[in-house]
Formats: sequence, structure tokens, C-alpha cells
Amino acid sequence: MIIRALIVLAAAAPLPAQQAPAPDYHVGVVSEAADVVTWLRPTPAGLVVDHVVPVGVMPTDNDGPHNLAVAPDGRSYYVSLAHGTPFGSLWKLDRNDAVVGRAQTELFPTTIALTPDGQYAFVANSDFHGDHPRENVLTVVHTPTMNKITDLPACDMPHGVKSNRAGTRIYVSCMHGDEILEYDVATLKLLRRVPTGTGHSAAGHGGACAPTFVAVSPDDRRLYLACNTGNTLQVWDAASLKRIGVVATGKGAYNVEPSPDGKLIAVTNKKDRSVTLVDAATLKEIARVPTSKPVVHGIAFSPDSRLAYISCESVGSDPGAVDVLDLARRKMVASIPVPGQPTGIAVRSLRPAHSTH
Repeated sequence: MIIRALIVLAAAAPLPAQQAPAPDYHVGVVSEAADVVTWLRPTPAGLVVDHVVPVGVMPTDNDGPHNLAVAPDGRSYYVSLAHGTPFGSLWKLDRNDAVVGRAQTELFPTTIALTPDGQYAFVANSDFHGDHPRENVLTVVHTPTMNKITDLPACDMPHGVKSNRAGTRIYVSCMHGDEILEYDVATLKLLRRVPTGTGHSAAGHGGACAPTFVAVSPDDRRLYLACNTGNTLQVWDAASLKRIGVVATGKGAYNVEPSPDGKLIAVTNKKDRSVTLVDAATLKEIARVPTSKPVVHGIAFSPDSRLAYISCESVGSDPGAVDVLDLARRKMVASIPVPGQPTGIAVRSLRPAHSTH
């Protein structure tokens, strides 16, 4: 309760009035050690806390919300809860923050991929505290009913998972397996698996990638992988599933996302207190922007591609934060404290799209 109160009371550094983002969306971030989702509101004066949503059911321990994904129509959102007895779960909440469904996943679910029609969620079960190497699974959930369809065999510690915009493919980055997987959405069949490095056992020997996250370009032609051990961004051709580029990042590349307009690629450098910005056309680093806190986690963009919101984890008694990165100026322009180990971050529109489902 103390942490939740601190979140509500946290103050934001002001944004310059001319740089204020449009107030038609909120930024959500989950706090893994506080069992809450904090929704932040952009204003001309800066980011402010709009409201805080408790999640979890365990009375004596953290449920550990890790990732947040907003439905394509904006009418609901999903939270992965990593802890359980022993399995984690996927929660669905409506726009009024009421829990409308839950589905059991597997061991330590992390990231969530939603298909563009909003009908299916694919959840990577990273099994952070289990014995490795072992084959972990990808949980598939039918989101209208929140019924679990199946657990797909995947790889050793799948961590990142993304759908392409066409809704035909799911891509999974395997942190310990050091590979990328491609699934067919219609059949749930594994189509291809390709090494991204020499394997987790080679960590520290110059050959491992250990991809933590995967992202898809807005035109579905490229894949982006953040190499946590390799300290690089890998760029792949989606059609051939061949690597076509490598860009050096800061130490501990962790999350990767392209801007909605496709012009920039942002990579959080978890061990470098920075965010790397890459020109998507030239595949050249154009900036490495310092963050307010040392352990950098997630990325979410404003719909107009002007701003990137960066979640930074807590360290001891020092709270985490959400930083605001102005992409044109290539600098942080605001930051708001968010206690309780903030990790997954997402943007949701205040004007939900019409849904046909």
C-alpha cells in the first residue's frame, strides 16, 4: 500500500509547452514489485498519474505483473502475472479497469503478443527461475473468451514475442536458446527456427546474441532483435529469415521497438543507462540518449512518433521512472517517478476504435 501511495503522489518534471504530446492517450506501466498498473496522462505541464490499478490475488507475495499489451481496438488491455503456484496467468481488463477474464499460462510469463484482430494472445513463458536448459512453451489464448487454446513447444527461455501487422506470423526471440522462431498463426505450426548467435553457453566469448526482444517493422518486411549479450541490434529480412544488418548498441540491449512511422528504431540498453536510436533506412546509430535511472527496460511510442516513453526499473530504495524521449530533439524532456519495479509499458488511445468482433 505504501508503494501504491507513492505512485499516486509522484510528481512529474514539466514538458515544455510547445513539446506537449496530444492528450488523447494514456501511458500504462506495470510495477512488478507493487502489483499495480499505473496509467500516466500527458499534459502541457508534463506527465502526471491519472490512476493506479491493483492487480494480483496472492495475499502474502507478489503476483509480479511483468508485461502490458493494449488490444488493437483499445477497449481492453492485458497483463501477464509472472508468479503463481506454480504457473502464471494472463489477465484481461476492460477500459474501466475491471478484470473481465483470466487464463493460466506456464512458468513465469513475460511478454504478450496480440494479433491485429485482437482475437488471440501469444504469451512467452520465460521460466526465469527454473532449471535450464529446457524447452519452454508459448501459451495461446482466445481473448474474447479468455480460454487457453494450447501451449506450443518453443525453446529455451523464450522472452520476446510479436505478431506481424498482417496477422499471419508470430515471431519469438529465445534468450537462452539464442534463436528466433516463426509460427503460422492460422495453423499454430512452427515454420522456421534460425540461430541468432552461437548459443547462451558462449556468453562472454563474443558469439552469443541472447535475444531478449523481437519487433516487426511497420511494413512487415524486417525483424529487429535486441541482443542482450551481443550488445547489438540485429536486423533480419522477414521473408527469407536471413540477417541483413548488425548495429552496435549500448551494453545489455534489452527491448527494441520501431517508431509507428517506421523511421526510427529504439533500443533500451539495460546495463548502459541509455537508449540507442537507429535510423531505419541507413541502419546507423544516430543518438545514444542517457536515461534518468540506471536500469532501462521498456519502450512505447506516442501514436504520432514524436515521443518515446521509456520505463526504468527500481534499484533498492531508489524508485523507477518513466522517461519521456523527444525523438526530434534526441533528448529526455521529462521523467516521472514510478516505484515498485516498473517494467512493461504501453500506450492506449482514449478514443477506442470500432470493433467488428
